[in-house]
Amino acid sequence: MNTVFALTVALLPAILLWIYTWKKDPQKEPVGKLLKAVLWGVIICIPVSFVEVGIHQILFRGENPTNLIESTAQAFFLAAIPEESAKLLALWMILRKNPYFNEHFDGIIYAVCVGLGFAAFENVFYVLDSEEEWLAVGIIRSLLAVPGHYAFAVLMGFYYSVYHFVNHTRKMAACILLVPVAAHGIYDALCFSGMVSTAIGGFSFLVLILFCVKMHKVAKAKIMSQIERDEEEPI
Repeated sequence: MNTVFALTVALLPAILLWIYTWKKDPQKEPVGKLLKAVLWGVIICIPVSFVEVGIHQILFRGENPTNLIESTAQAFFLAAIPEESAKLLALWMILRKNPYFNEHFDGIIYAVCVGLGFAAFENVFYVLDSEEEWLAVGIIRSLLAVPGHYAFAVLMGFYYSVYHFVNHTRKMAACILLVPVAAHGIYDALCFSGMVSTAIGGFSFLVLILFCVKMHKVAKAKIMSQIERDEEEPI
């Protein structure tokens, strides 16, 4: 394994997605604030990993799923809920006293920084831990896992801004966490189903690709809607 090349494969997808989102921002945020958000995304990976190990041992006795109900439960309780909850906590810490949080789009750019910081760190771990298969793992994750975290982040940032600036209802507040958890849970449920059987895994992989395409169409629509809102309803 060429470590430098492996790190490039692991980090490049997150960097490219970050650049894409940053270029969409009509009023650029301070680089220091954005880097702080990325760092928060990296930092939360460590405690989340311990929480996930604990949940796996306590709720699932450290065993892999044997049916679709178990694989779906593990997708939500081992990945979606703890990871998105930690990302939301990090996003709140960044935005709660941030004077630059003054545009509808800002929720998205800061959430994307957190999400891609998390995804990049996680991706480095998976790629470097894969030994002979590191390149295949890196390519697959660059096309699915990292963009997945990106889409979940866009959803979280979108609803965070809508709640903060537009709609202060409990329903909207719940959407900040529940929508990305639902998207993340469905994504991982499709991934984890491969542990149940090869046939189910093959079918689920095809569905996963379609789901990812749909997710990115939704994410793009959310981004554009916030840009248009900032143009029409400046804060």
